Amino acid sequence: MTWNWQQENWPNFIYDREVLAPNETQFIHEAGMVHGATKHLTEGEKSQLTIDLISNEAVTTSEIEGEILNRDSVQSSIRRNFGLDTDNRKIPLAEQGVAALMSDLYQHSGTALSDEQLFDWHAMLMRGRKDLTIGAYRTTQNPMQVVSGPIATPKVHFEAPPSYRVPVEMNRFLAWFNHTAPEGQQPLPALTRTGIAHLYFESIHPFEDGNGRIGRALSEKALSQSVGRPTLIALSQTICRNRKAYYQALEDNNKDLDITDWLIYFSRTVLDAQQYTQRLIDFLIAKTRLYDRLLGKLNERQDKALARMFREGLDGFKGGLSAENYLKITNTSRATATRDLQNLVELGALRKTGELKHTRYWLSILKEPIEQS
Repeated sequence: MTWNWQQENWPNFIYDREVLAPNETQFIHEAGMVHGATKHLTEGEKSQLTIDLISNEAVTTSEIEGEILNRDSVQSSIRRNFGLDTDNRKIPLAEQGVAALMSDLYQHSGTALSDEQLFDWHAMLMRGRKDLTIGAYRTTQNPMQVVSGPIATPKVHFEAPPSYRVPVEMNRFLAWFNHTAPEGQQPLPALTRTGIAHLYFESIHPFEDGNGRIGRALSEKALSQSVGRPTLIALSQTICRNRKAYYQALEDNNKDLDITDWLIYFSRTVLDAQQYTQRLIDFLIAKTRLYDRLLGKLNERQDKALARMFREGLDGFKGGLSAENYLKITNTSRATATRDLQNLVELGALRKTGELKHTRYWLSILKEPIEQS
């Protein structure tokens, strides 16, 4: 098998600019719309939106790699990194690490990329690990391969350049990344640059572990530089919803230098993520308006249940809120739960579906209940 980095013209990727042009135009247009929508938020709401999006990205970029983290711990760690109030819980090292990376990405998105920044990100991400080289590029002599299947007969999806080539490859990558930035010598359109950056970095696979998470962080850094501010885009969340398509797109484009198909896939993924962010902003505004309308009308139990439902964001409470869920959340009697829920429907806070044991309640500000299997 011949990989892209073994091609004669590596790393001179080729692609159809005209095919990508409509997506580039849409991204810039919608980036302005998203930024404009945040002007309708209070400073407190903007802060909460920032924390929510960064937390979700931190959790889902890890989930893509098969690592399940505690969202509350990640969010608490991010709040601490931003100097905000926290619940002072003890944060596991994995949650601390990805929270530190995502916080640093947000706070320094506009800076030039360097070995030092990548090493810092890797050291953050690998906190507590003692089984690999941390904060430095890989030096092992064994081939760096992405494989699946039985140990005896594995399927090799990709093999990266040998370790001795990594420093040279990364020097060239860093030069390309900084030269193609908006203020660089050879600026590229936003989606083209972020798509190439991700595939290019993943093709080098410079670290022993953490390449996927760092590669997606680089994509968000590239997008932020293109619009001149942190994008707060839900990229990892969007990728995580269809991980198979993501990994397949990477595999389909690691053997050749024509990456038009990859850039089409990745640009559409970014646009989907951008639209998700816009919906999340709309959700937050609707949430604020709902609470304003319900001011002084909720009892402590109802307030607690609504807060729990809002924590689930746009996807809503998984499977809908049942009376049993309400009992567990509020620790009240069944009769009281029935009255509370009916009152929330009458107030317009919840929408009711089903009957008897199939009765479920959904946040009214979600246009359609999202039932998940």
